[in-house]
Amino acid sequence: MTEPRLSPVTGRYVDVELLGETYEVFFLEAGAGIPILCQHTAGAHNHQWRHLLRDHAVTRDFRVIAYDLPYHGKSDPPSGARWWERQYDLTREFFIEFILAFSAALRLERPVFIGSSMGGVVCLHLAAECPERFRALIALEAAEYTPGQYTDWWVHPGIDVSSVSASMAAGLASPVAPEADRRLTMWYDSQAAPGVIKGDLYFYSVEHDLRETASLIDTRGVPLYLLTGEYDYLSTPEQTQVTADKIRGATAVAMAGLGHYPMSEDHNTFMRYLRPILGQILSG
Repeated sequence: MTEPRLSPVTGRYVDVELLGETYEVFFLEAGAGIPILCQHTAGAHNHQWRHLLRDHAVTRDFRVIAYDLPYHGKSDPPSGARWWERQYDLTREFFIEFILAFSAALRLERPVFIGSSMGGVVCLHLAAECPERFRALIALEAAEYTPGQYTDWWVHPGIDVSSVSASMAAGLASPVAPEADRRLTMWYDSQAAPGVIKGDLYFYSVEHDLRETASLIDTRGVPLYLLTGEYDYLSTPEQTQVTADKIRGATAVAMAGLGHYPMSEDHNTFMRYLRPILGQILSG
């Protein structure tokens, strides 16, 4: 009998105490070294980071941790609370406090944080409000303002939100990415629970607006990298560059051949841009 082919990636739960409630948070991890926290896009889950978790060239120096935000993937709504009696809207306060509380629950010291879309946008808020808590912030597909996505058709009973989400992912992903990875990216985007995508977009399109305050971010507290795929029409490379131009010391890069989900749609191309950044982090 052959030995089982066990993955080096492991999955666990950790209780996170946050704003008076307890959340059972599921996360995947692999590797050892400097911790990297990985945030998925709206309505999705941590499998978007499957390639980074399996990349030995990364995990030999970094502990890669990809979590499911509460209400997403295998992370439930708050334990013991009547969460079904209130509408889920992701707020800036909850998002930031969750990231800090999750990091504290795992006893991480100044992790690197990387996220795409709403995960990229929150990097800007982390840089503004608590830069001392992170070693570096890597914002994928982020801009100072991303309006227009918080609409009621995300919860309309006559709309197949799952199919709409997959179709939008198909349009936002790179057309030259490997088809198998594009299809999985669409698949992950189709799996949100009712109301979760709209709730995520409350932060992304309603609360998030740094047009007047982005220039106050001080990258002397934490390195800030903004990477955007050329095929992303929600946050274009031009919009990302406008944001970076307001932030002294920020680094902006347009990623050729990539779209809104670089970590999921084409890992090899994405690593051409991420690998030099990880090298800089390792060298201090």
